[in-house]
Amino acid sequence: MTSTDITTCLKTKAHELGFQLAACCPAVTPTGLHHLTHWLSEGFAGTMQYIQDRQDAYVHPRHVLQGVQSLLVLAMHYGEGDVVIPTAGEGRVARYAWGSTDYHDLIHKRIKQLKEYHQELLPTEQCRGVVDTAPILEREFAQMAGLGWVGKNTMLIHSQQGSYFFLTILLSTAELDYDQPSKTNHCGTCTACLDQCPTNAFPTPFVLDATKCISYLTIEHRGSIPDELKQNMGDWVFGCDICQDVCPWNRRGPHHSEPDFIASERLNCLDIEQLFHSTEDAFRVSYRHTPLWRTKRDGLLRNAAIALGNQLAVEHLDILKDALQVESPSVQDACRWAIAKIESAIA
Repeated sequence: MTSTDITTCLKTKAHELGFQLAACCPAVTPTGLHHLTHWLSEGFAGTMQYIQDRQDAYVHPRHVLQGVQSLLVLAMHYGEGDVVIPTAGEGRVARYAWGSTDYHDLIHKRIKQLKEYHQELLPTEQCRGVVDTAPILEREFAQMAGLGWVGKNTMLIHSQQGSYFFLTILLSTAELDYDQPSKTNHCGTCTACLDQCPTNAFPTPFVLDATKCISYLTIEHRGSIPDELKQNMGDWVFGCDICQDVCPWNRRGPHHSEPDFIASERLNCLDIEQLFHSTEDAFRVSYRHTPLWRTKRDGLLRNAAIALGNQLAVEHLDILKDALQVESPSVQDACRWAIAKIESAIA
């Protein structure tokens, strides 16, 4: 089989496994590596020290797989379902976490099947699948493979399929047939994503200051959140979709996704009162195999308290006051802030 034949077979198998997009690029130093260096030097990574610790590994994919020659970049859609506008006592969740399964678990299973197929086709070659955890710049390589451009909101955007998809990569020591890179940025003069960000997390187009990003604050950040940011977080309790929701390239709505990624009533909009009344064991049962597990219970309660404060949820004052007695320092801080805001509004 020629490299073209093998590449076609791998792409076909990837589509069968549920990856809507598949394209190849050579394993080289990413052209935008200097952007990562600058981003880290500006402190935009916040407390995500693991990125700084692995900075040298991002220089080349060989640090993920020795002898790698090619990258098969794959995309899988998420976010199918109706957007539910929260009422007082409910919290908003980012689309990627609406489903009943953690995307890492599902995609790992699919990429494992693709690896096995790769080994059948190329028994003398090596491969490795990575999903959001290895030191590799997925969006850079996706652009190199022709899957779209990196927009002003720093998301990868496909002209026909928007930006609501997960990226994953199969690294191979074989030389595959490479696709043409995306060379044109189609954001034009549009600044919707920058203008609509409530926390002003984009200091300039194409640059995200994670320390101000609602997704970072509600998921990655540990500890208390600065008061000046709390008031602009709205009712988001896990992640944020604003910069994607307002993007014109997403006007067609989310594309068909895996059944496990389709919105469930329980996760599309969180019941905050139920969350505060849950025990650690109950929280584990409910969220252990969903993306929300990453924040752990304290992180989600911290976010939920801030949402109640921004909703001026007078009817939930007792819940916030009760949490002051038993919860962690970051939850207590969020509850005190929320109580003060609600009581101030009452006064």
